[in-house]
Amino acid sequence: MIGVFDSGIGGLTVLQWIRQRLPQADLLYLADQAFAPYGAKSTELLQQRCDRIADWLIAQGCTVLVVACNTATAHCVDALRLRLPFDIIGVEPGIKPAALGTRSGAIGILATENTLASSRYQQLASRFNPNTCVVNQPCPGLADAIELGPDTERIDAILARCTSAMTDAGVDRVVLGCTHYPLVKDRLQRLLGSQVQLIDTGEAIAGEVARRAGSAEWGQGSTRLLTTGSLPRLQQLIGAYPMLSSHFQANQCEATPDLSGLAQTSGSSSA
Repeated sequence: MIGVFDSGIGGLTVLQWIRQRLPQADLLYLADQAFAPYGAKSTELLQQRCDRIADWLIAQGCTVLVVACNTATAHCVDALRLRLPFDIIGVEPGIKPAALGTRSGAIGILATENTLASSRYQQLASRFNPNTCVVNQPCPGLADAIELGPDTERIDAILARCTSAMTDAGVDRVVLGCTHYPLVKDRLQRLLGSQVQLIDTGEAIAGEVARRAGSAEWGQGSTRLLTTGSLPRLQQLIGAYPMLSSHFQANQCEATPDLSGLAQTSGSSSA
């Protein structure tokens, strides 16, 4: 079984690609909505949370784990790989295809503040052409707004603020550096214009999962969607976003059972 987790519904944009690539695999998804957003949490708290979630997914029978959150990947995936004897796949912003494909010489990265500030991201960004202008744009509040549902003015206001510098810089490639952001891809495209290519790494991640798992993860093709938050809310959000409702159904959703305190991890960090 393949276990996938994120702070909320964002990781479902990766899960849909995994399902397409591995139709026979059993998939277990955990939306950690009780602890969202991850983008404003300290590294210490994120590591504690990811450790607990990973241990729980393994206890359910998962032998491949996907950290479907850019922030959690940036801060926690290396430690998870050192601790656990399983395939653990993270997600990272698609800087490489953006840098290789740009014609204007300018690319944009939309991500959380935590992702952009991480040493892992800085190392990734440093590998590519130093002559490429990279506009690193933190998007505080965007993942939160997406979790509130698609019909909110707040989303449009945040997107307008976060894309203005990219328009001014003349970027022609914009990387979606958070798995929540593909859910507002159409809105971003309208703001940036058709000349800008949006880069989402969900399909590439699914390809890596398929390569690592292969036939070893074939099962009944079941999909279970769990949340540490409100079950009706998860069901409502899946129905509200066409990208999700075209792949998942409310009857696949479950409230999490007792996760040994998973929903009660204490402490927080301000943005």
